[in-house]
Amino acid sequence: MSPARTRLLTGAALSAGTLLLAGCSGSSGTSSSGSHDSINYALPANFTPNWILPIGTAAHLNTNNISIANTLWEPLIAYDGSTGTIGWNKKGSVATAADFAADNKSVTITLGDRHWSDGKPITSADVKFWFDLIKANKSEWAGYNPGKAPDNWTSFKTVDARHFTITFDKAYNPQWMLANELNSINPLPKHVWDKPGDAKQDWTYLNNAAKNIGGYASNALWKTTSGPYDIKSFSTAGKVVLTANKKYDGGEKPGIPTVNLLPFTTADAEKNALRSGTVDYGYIEATDLDQKDSFTAQGYEVKPWSGWAITYMPYNFNNPSMGAVFKQLYARQAVQRSIDQTTLAKVVFNGTAVPGYGPIPQAQTSDFLSPTQKNNPYPFSTSAAKSLLTSHGWTSQGGVMTCTSPGTGASQCGEGVAKGTKFQMQVLSQSGSTVTDNMMSAIQSSLAKTGIKFSIKTAPVNSVLSQTPQCTASQSICKWQLSFFGTMGSWYFNAFPTGDSLFQTKGGSNFGNYSDTGVDQLISASTTSSSNQAVQEYSAALAKDLPVIWLPEPDYQISVMKKGLGGFSQDSLANFHPAQWNWTS
Repeated sequence: MSPARTRLLTGAALSAGTLLLAGCSGSSGTSSSGSHDSINYALPANFTPNWILPIGTAAHLNTNNISIANTLWEPLIAYDGSTGTIGWNKKGSVATAADFAADNKSVTITLGDRHWSDGKPITSADVKFWFDLIKANKSEWAGYNPGKAPDNWTSFKTVDARHFTITFDKAYNPQWMLANELNSINPLPKHVWDKPGDAKQDWTYLNNAAKNIGGYASNALWKTTSGPYDIKSFSTAGKVVLTANKKYDGGEKPGIPTVNLLPFTTADAEKNALRSGTVDYGYIEATDLDQKDSFTAQGYEVKPWSGWAITYMPYNFNNPSMGAVFKQLYARQAVQRSIDQTTLAKVVFNGTAVPGYGPIPQAQTSDFLSPTQKNNPYPFSTSAAKSLLTSHGWTSQGGVMTCTSPGTGASQCGEGVAKGTKFQMQVLSQSGSTVTDNMMSAIQSSLAKTGIKFSIKTAPVNSVLSQTPQCTASQSICKWQLSFFGTMGSWYFNAFPTGDSLFQTKGGSNFGNYSDTGVDQLISASTTSSSNQAVQEYSAALAKDLPVIWLPEPDYQISVMKKGLGGFSQDSLANFHPAQWNWTS
């Protein structure tokens, strides 16, 4: 995810794009391009771009902000799935090579012969400027997890203008380091952005400037770029117009001169724009797939956009009333066996989701997925779920399983579970989504067959996030039991699906305070070993231990594109890349 790369995205950012659309915002006067000189791209509903700085903060990190920033300031090492396979996209990167030392304790980076839009060369000093900013302000950087970058980067040595070496605190898996840490670096125009003072003053200066959305198009600060596009306009309502950077000397030459990024407040408004032909690249919901023919008849193609992500519902292991129950593996097994993921994916999502049985994305084939997770250790069976509870001291009373045999014996309820405890739990779930509502109702029904009472409370995504924080049992904010960020609140990973933020003890996005020393060791091993064995063992361990309720992973979106738009694959890392778009006919 790098964490909530965010629909949950990197750094614990969640997308709030799950609300249905109610009117188009900031796109009045825009009509379909009608030529090969421009394209109208529909942003997700209620997912308004609001940050230009290519350094994410927790309040501003979402896929749209990241995608826009990367078109303006090209990443050092760009990872994406635009070719159909996730990997290093060297055409879209400032670096041309990354040579790891034989002991995997350092890497030497080679920069391409590249220039800023004002003609100045991009040098090692521009990367060092980013490095120093992050080192000095790491706690405010959304990509920060204690012990990881920049903590594990012990030195930055400039070799010459186009070569530098970063040294690590120990040996790391080069695949993980490249895909999950070095890929976060963006060379920044030091000669423009570095003001007299230190890195903390620079951070404050840049962040304050980035808060002025209305000034993005006019502020000289944002006019020195390295990417394929520049900002032509950026409204506070969310409409963004990109124009090709004529000074760009990288490998991803923009194929369409003008890109209009259009915001919408509801999915219905965006669909109406598609029907009227004013959107070239938009989306429909899974529930609208029965209308596919009406869009293809208008000259569109309908293409699902699969994501490198997982979807789940966190338990609050510190909840004072149900935390003790959640800590019992058999209880979590009973819950998981009551979730009919196959039917949910087929019926609720109209076949646009895949079941997920553990911490590794399952919509794509990868070497990270263990056979244990792939084969589902807890297949759906409410009768088996009920047997798990009755064999551990629970008896059905009024249709709800109740602990009648407390204690820690093999046939008792388990440590901390008091006699008379009812197996009833509440989820705080995202509001405003028919798909989410339908899934919660289906889960409620199947849990009831097991004897588990499942109540549903809804709130807007941002409210769900604020009301379900990490907490201790004694805190008043710890009353939440289960949390669900919505069917568009998935956790999107970087290319290497590590679990340090999500499931490591005290991880920054470990919402429910799950903790297991064995899992901690596997997560650490996955980042240091050059073999995939550790990450596969991690996959198997969490498929079995159930730190959360695993749920189907929906497609990122069901894209609707004008015929003739092509030359790329939709990036499973959930970013969009305007420079890769081309009108082929």
